[in-house]
Amino acid sequence: MSHKATDEQSAIEVFTAEEYASRQQRVREKTAASGFDALFITDPANLYYLTGYNAWSFYMPQALVLPVDGKPLLLMREMDANGAHRTATGIDPEQILGYPEVMVHNEQMHPGEWMAEQMREHLGPASKHIGYENEAHFFTIRTFLALTSNLLDWKFSSCNDLINWVRLIKSDAEIAYLRKAGRVVTHAMQAGMDAIREGRPMNEVAAAISAAQINGVPGADGDYTAIVPMLPTGAAADTPHLTWTAAPLPAGEPISLEIAGAHHRYHAPLARTAVIGRSSERVRHLAAATVSGLEAALDTMRPGVTAHEVASTYQRVIQRAGYEKAPGSAIQSASATRPTGASAPSASAPMTKPCSKPGCVSTSSPDSGRTASVLKTPNRWW
Repeated sequence: MSHKATDEQSAIEVFTAEEYASRQQRVREKTAASGFDALFITDPANLYYLTGYNAWSFYMPQALVLPVDGKPLLLMREMDANGAHRTATGIDPEQILGYPEVMVHNEQMHPGEWMAEQMREHLGPASKHIGYENEAHFFTIRTFLALTSNLLDWKFSSCNDLINWVRLIKSDAEIAYLRKAGRVVTHAMQAGMDAIREGRPMNEVAAAISAAQINGVPGADGDYTAIVPMLPTGAAADTPHLTWTAAPLPAGEPISLEIAGAHHRYHAPLARTAVIGRSSERVRHLAAATVSGLEAALDTMRPGVTAHEVASTYQRVIQRAGYEKAPGSAIQSASATRPTGASAPSASAPMTKPCSKPGCVSTSSPDSGRTASVLKTPNRWW
């Protein structure tokens, strides 16, 4: 069953039809070059990037089938397909299909079986080579098995981060949204800092941050973020990804804030560390080393320089101060995203490929509580 926009509610056009068509074409070209006939795309951020589809439906099986030749096909739960045209303006409404509700949470049948039928019908019965995203968080084992067991004569292989590499270079419209996301996260961080005081429950600080994230700022409304506010505090400040409790904030101890701001799903992350009262000499020494390392890393960013080189610069500076950062994602690509992350995993260090084209946006995120976002232009980074 296909779905058309027949009601009076207009579609939400975040990007032009031409931009979606350009994105799809660039992905098609890489798809063909990789030896695939089509991609089976399940990462919700990639569905959004290629079609504009934006809803909290990714917990159920859904996929975009993008063939090298032919129209894309958006497959999802029927109740979601009914209104998908309101955001998925980058795809023909006739190409949005919904599987019956009876297939939801049914041990005897699965939407993957229905998806296989639709793919054979729309792509043709001949055997195909399909690329799928083997790291997509919401692509379950049962969906994969139901799909492949009903297309036994087709070949399925991982396409890895094929789409993410296309997403690495941003259009002018994307950069404008990222700048607005930066304004939102700056506002949210200030709200968090203003909420910090000795004895205040951590959840109240998280609430202040969340309200600021959603309210946004004039000219840049806030979207929900892919990560919740993270507030490792005191002795736990050395442990990333802790959220909050109702425990009172202590004086004299590090309070780490790692948050994001979002606008039209485009994210800008930001991290800071606060101390109520006077910090210890040890914390001040670490902070100074972190700032020096971050400034050196930003100075290193030039056209043709790899993410690995930038991360290594940071590492050398902090090593001179007696610190070591474990190898990891010091440099990440900033982009549109969904839970469970605030950046596209396409440019994490160590990385030996230079981002040599204008429009590459990255975040530099050392572990000690400071983050900077940078935009590469034809002549320099900002």
